[in-house]
Amino acid sequence: MTSTLQPAVTARGPLDDARTQLREATTILGYDEGLYSMLATPRREVTVSIPLRRDNGDTELLIGHRVQHNFSRGPAKGGLRYSPDVNLDEVRALAMWMTWKCALLDVPYGGAKGGVRIDPRNYSSAELERVTRRYTSEISPLIGPERDIPAPDIGTDENTMAWLMDTYSVQQGHTVLGVATGKPVSLGGSLGRATATSRGVVHVALAALRSRGIDPVGATAAVQGFGKVGSYAARFLAEAGVRVVAVSDQYGAIGSHAGLDIPSVEEHVDTHGSVVGFPAGEEVDDLLTLDVDLLVPAAIEGVVHAGNAEQVRAQVIVEGANGPTTPEADTILQSRGRLVVPDILANAGGVIVSYFEWVQANQAYWWSADEVEARLADRMTTAWDRVTEHAARLDLPLRTAATCLAVERVAQAHLLRGLYP
Repeated sequence: MTSTLQPAVTARGPLDDARTQLREATTILGYDEGLYSMLATPRREVTVSIPLRRDNGDTELLIGHRVQHNFSRGPAKGGLRYSPDVNLDEVRALAMWMTWKCALLDVPYGGAKGGVRIDPRNYSSAELERVTRRYTSEISPLIGPERDIPAPDIGTDENTMAWLMDTYSVQQGHTVLGVATGKPVSLGGSLGRATATSRGVVHVALAALRSRGIDPVGATAAVQGFGKVGSYAARFLAEAGVRVVAVSDQYGAIGSHAGLDIPSVEEHVDTHGSVVGFPAGEEVDDLLTLDVDLLVPAAIEGVVHAGNAEQVRAQVIVEGANGPTTPEADTILQSRGRLVVPDILANAGGVIVSYFEWVQANQAYWWSADEVEARLADRMTTAWDRVTEHAARLDLPLRTAATCLAVERVAQAHLLRGLYP
């Protein structure tokens, strides 16, 4: 079975892609080389060693990173990723995209990202807790509610954030709920945070389909990646009337022309650990090239690339993951008339509700689930309208329009603040 979660084999990486997008935006905006260099380079980054005592008594050394790309508009904000593929350039790229995402959605943060090179599937919960607490201890001088606020990402969850918050709080001598978001609700988390990224993806996906004259009710969709973002996105698309005909994870892909029963797929994954083998679905060789109205890449970077973009048949591609489409693929898809909704717009729901969680924690006053959802929907639709109007006015692809709007907002903040002597 062919996995659909492998990025293209290429010398380029996500940092090259992020800087290519930034270069195009600064050129359009007329910014000089000095401003480009400032925005292309993280303000601060740290690499730490994490000695881990395994449950069997052995000691293992892991490597972790935290990159703060920019904080001209406010404290840095970004997820913490546990993955065997973590490297510093990937974290730098993800931090940069977080800067643009926060600016585009008018959230008063800069961008950050963290990662530990580890495959969490091979470690016990107790071992992952020790990794998290040691990592937090090492980066604690850089984080805090007014400095840098981590959140869950690939391989981490609300338990990770609880451990991080507790470790930081113990060092400070008092409970600091605002140091992390994506926490359990009983520890200052926000209602709606766990599904926020997926809900945001679906809000803009439905708007994107309508913009192409496609009625979402009865439209077909394929969702690549069935983790925290992809599984909920598939569920919410199905609830909106979209026929989800295929889903995939790192082990393979399944499909059904009649549409998959997503709650049943979720139950199968809970039991078997993968979508593979779902009895009411058939094996799919290449989910990315299926003939569907909507494709949602919701896994890792670089899965739509120059080698397969010509075969992508979806009319609308909505990026649930960060950086799933390379610049070369963007050019190919644009030439073929495909609509690509960029990650910094499409998957911004998570950072929006993280911002809501941070606000609630700082005020010690929590909102209802309906309030969170209404405010999230308003932010997403407002950003969609703004980006599409800007793209139409300047005849730009959505990614270029979104990046220009975000970069301009960050650059203005930087220029207004000036350079520290």
